[in-house]
Amino acid sequence: MKKRSGLFIGIVLLSSCNYLDVVPDNVATIDYAFNMRSSAETYLFTCYSWLPSHANMYSQNPSFTAGDEMWTHNLATTLFSEFIPSHIARGEQNVVEPYVDYWSGQRGGVPLWRAIRECNIFLENIGKVSDMTDYEKTRWSAEVKFLKAYYHFWLLRMYGPIPIMRENLPISAGVDEVRSIVREPVDEVFAYIVQLLDEAAADLPDVVPFEVQELGRITRPIALSMKAKALVTAASPLFNGNTNYANYKHADGRPLFNPNPDPAKWEQAVAACREAIEACHAVGMDLYYYTTGPFSNEVSDTTRTEMSIRNAVTQRWNVETIWANPNSRATAIQNHSTPALFREQPGSGCLSPTIKMAEAFYSSNGVPINEDKTWNYANRMSLRTVTPEYNLFLKEGETVPQLHFDREPRFYASLGFDGGRWYGEGRYRDTENIYVEGRQGGTASGHVYWFSITGYWPKKLVNFQNVHTSVQRSVEAYPWPVMRLADLYLLYAEALNEANGPSDEVYHYLDLIRTRAGLRGVKESWDNYSTNPGKYTSQNGLRDIIHQERTVELAFEGQRFWDLRRWKKAETVLNNPITGWDINQENPEDYYKPRVIHNQEFRSRDYFWPIREAELLVNRNLLQSPGW
Repeated sequence: MKKRSGLFIGIVLLSSCNYLDVVPDNVATIDYAFNMRSSAETYLFTCYSWLPSHANMYSQNPSFTAGDEMWTHNLATTLFSEFIPSHIARGEQNVVEPYVDYWSGQRGGVPLWRAIRECNIFLENIGKVSDMTDYEKTRWSAEVKFLKAYYHFWLLRMYGPIPIMRENLPISAGVDEVRSIVREPVDEVFAYIVQLLDEAAADLPDVVPFEVQELGRITRPIALSMKAKALVTAASPLFNGNTNYANYKHADGRPLFNPNPDPAKWEQAVAACREAIEACHAVGMDLYYYTTGPFSNEVSDTTRTEMSIRNAVTQRWNVETIWANPNSRATAIQNHSTPALFREQPGSGCLSPTIKMAEAFYSSNGVPINEDKTWNYANRMSLRTVTPEYNLFLKEGETVPQLHFDREPRFYASLGFDGGRWYGEGRYRDTENIYVEGRQGGTASGHVYWFSITGYWPKKLVNFQNVHTSVQRSVEAYPWPVMRLADLYLLYAEALNEANGPSDEVYHYLDLIRTRAGLRGVKESWDNYSTNPGKYTSQNGLRDIIHQERTVELAFEGQRFWDLRRWKKAETVLNNPITGWDINQENPEDYYKPRVIHNQEFRSRDYFWPIREAELLVNRNLLQSPGW
């Protein structure tokens, strides 16, 4: 099956991503593909072309709607794609035709075993090309080793123990050879991924030599950062000492999970995170701060903080971006994250953050709302009228719940909601504020398909310079940031705490992120405002803080879905109701009543995807995922 050329549509619009403008051709023979540099380059881009479309909420990336961060209404689920991952969140995953199937490449998934096969073909044949320098061969091989590692890592997170495809089976392979492909213990799979990433990092450039043509191609900081993420994942409870799978073994009795936790894995993760951070810093990467933009000299510090938070995601190739995927442009996801802000604006977004996520953000004092001694958590659903001092967050005179008052800047930067300010859309002065009208009769309600089922929109994913009117739909597309520096800092803080407990270094990396978000440091916030002031001094307490910091800082970016799994929290967190506001009501007293949208259920088998039954008929030595 040839890779769909549709993945490349529109990439020419990102002028700095020309290396992906090549649609791989069918080649008659492998020898022809590696006969000269130009055809070998085409094959290199073939290996890149299998990258999952990270910004694709409808099929390829389950992390947006297959968990509990964002919901979609039933009409959206049926209208946009039969593959939409929200079917998984609704408990409809199955073994006959699994949703978002990356093993077989069906129902929204990409056949990553085919991708790995293409990588192996490249690595086995690149040495044949005569009109290339050794440097190019070495660099391109390193890029493909990274891709091969990443494809294994993607499959490992989804399926747990997987086969390791070190090299391809020959075309002449018999039935017995095919059936020799079996799942390998997770520790061996992680070790192979890390080996590939180490080999890749040794031969990759620190930065791409030609930015205009090559931004998005793999560099040494990208490889080291992905190694850090892989090792943190390997050290986490789902894979490190998971006794739930003690009986998950090969027919010969070989266990696929080690039930005994290994503390050394956290030490390895610490070292990998530190090395990755040093590599990123060496090339000038830093947390993004908003300094230039339309009327940036005329806006308040409040607006600058909001733009620092939003633009860290939506500003293409900003200083915080470690790896962005230019083959996955954030266009559709922005449209479906934007409410109708004006009467003449057609349609609005249907991606709907849950009340659970709205409650996860801190108070303005930088601690959880349920432990802020100055914040009335018990009455968070009671209504209150907005006064003028809140006009950069909420619309003066509107009646909104206490839940929307006195929250941290990331709450207002990440969420759109009724009565909340929506900065941008061609209005960039603080005196030109736009506010969402989410209640029945408002501009963001009443559409057949384009509405939020919860009353919230993921504003964080929307570039503030987008403009939507009845005659214009201008979207500032950006390559999806697969990994940014804040993610790496949080992985490092987590690994440090798990390895050695609380320390000033942990607080330092947490506080770097909190400062950018307009908050005080961990110590000051908990000492002065928390009902549990010593929480950050214990490993367990600091673990909870780090987990919530990741949830808040990386909200709606596709991280929580995997974090809940690797932390083994999914069975607790994803067995709570999905709730939203009563969106069909006009009066605030009726609208702001939480209602259950779905009673979500998560079972232990849901930690890993099932393998399609038809695959097991081809190779009867493959084990089905536990519980399926």
